[in-house]
Amino acid sequence: MTREQKNKVSAILRYIVLIVVGIIMVYPLIWMVGATFKTNSEIFTSAWFIPKNPVFDGYNDAFKSYGGKIDLIKSMLNTYKIVIPKVIFTLISATICGYGFGRFEFKGKNVFFALMICTLFLPQVVLNAPQYIMFNKWGWTDSYLPLVIPSLFACDTYFLYMIIQFLHNVPRELEEAAKIDGCTSLQTLWYVIVPMLKPTLVSCALFQFMWTSNDFQGPLIYISTMEKYTHSIYLRMSMDGDVGFQWNRILAMSLISIIPSLIVFFCAQGSFVDGISAGGVKG
Repeated sequence: MTREQKNKVSAILRYIVLIVVGIIMVYPLIWMVGATFKTNSEIFTSAWFIPKNPVFDGYNDAFKSYGGKIDLIKSMLNTYKIVIPKVIFTLISATICGYGFGRFEFKGKNVFFALMICTLFLPQVVLNAPQYIMFNKWGWTDSYLPLVIPSLFACDTYFLYMIIQFLHNVPRELEEAAKIDGCTSLQTLWYVIVPMLKPTLVSCALFQFMWTSNDFQGPLIYISTMEKYTHSIYLRMSMDGDVGFQWNRILAMSLISIIPSLIVFFCAQGSFVDGISAGGVKG
């Protein structure tokens, strides 16, 4: 067998392995789509995704309100009242703060950077009690403020760290040229740095979008009014363990809830992969 034939066989085997692994990874989602058309008994007796006797009760019941106060659409709108401003605030604050750490020298920089890195290892559960006490004293409980406002101050350290790492790969000569042309620091950031940060900013936005959309603990702690519940709480509230529930309805609501995240991810997946690759390399 020639070297060219060996390379072809090797490529075919790699693609076969990748296809098999891809099917295994995607099959739960495919099964979930099929299960939305199954009855409870068929869901627990068949692992095949195609329903034998399709029913549409799950989608018919998915949009029914819970006690007349909240429904799936309203809970999704409540979710994106948190997600959209949080994504925007995170990008703005992390970019400005990351630019300061990555390009300026100031007294105590190393100490502040070390403290910032330490917060990456601090579990959120440790902060829940003191944060709740603080926000409760400020009168922010039962509102979205405790979930959104901290993002204005670059409290999401992971995104800040991603941007700082990417800045190590941006040539300083570009900023020097902008300075010669008369640009201020903010103008350099906006016209030179931000366009080059696009892949990393897209990655940060996607991570924050998905994490905030799936957040259950945060809204559960701070939101007490049913009309303000997010879809993660609404889904859990719809699962009444005392009287039983329709799994096809729960799966249908879950599928509808993740559609916006899937659309956003597939629209930005190219920049997302570039941002992850660039953010993990230190020049």
